Amino acid sequence: MKNILPFLMIALLVSCGSKEEKKKGFEYNRTQKEIKKSSVSSGSAVPIDMDNKGIGPITSVDFSNPVDQEMVSQGESAFKQKCTACHMPAKKLIGPAMSGIYERRSPEWVLNLLLNPTEMLKQDPIAKALLKEYNNVMMLNQNLSQEEARSIAEYLRTL
Repeated sequence: MKNILPFLMIALLVSCGSKEEKKKGFEYNRTQKEIKKSSVSSGSAVPIDMDNKGIGPITSVDFSNPVDQEMVSQGESAFKQKCTACHMPAKKLIGPAMSGIYERRSPEWVLNLLLNPTEMLKQDPIAKALLKEYNNVMMLNQNLSQEEARSIAEYLRTL
């Protein structure tokens, strides 16, 4: 009996364990260094290249100084029908926000993406970077005419 007592005491201490609460499931505590690294990398990695005109039929675009309100009206209607499933004017959705697009992209690039998204997503470095940033969700080809694309581009000037 005397030989069993020390074993019982040890078993009692071991079974009680520490005072830390045991958690069920998986938990991963990120270090401060990891948090800083991820917040820096979560910023957009998409380059801004105003000289990139993209891949497609548009080589030059001349926006007239005053915005063409008739084209804006047509473009807004087309944008609402064909683009708002993925794009919002001022907030990211499935695709990037369109507000201020001409501060990040040339008008030719925007029009070529509207007209030729498949080739742009395969070959253009900015389009490829955007595809990666937005979880490889490809922009669908809406089969726009050049006139429709131009009116959408005019509408985007007003955002």
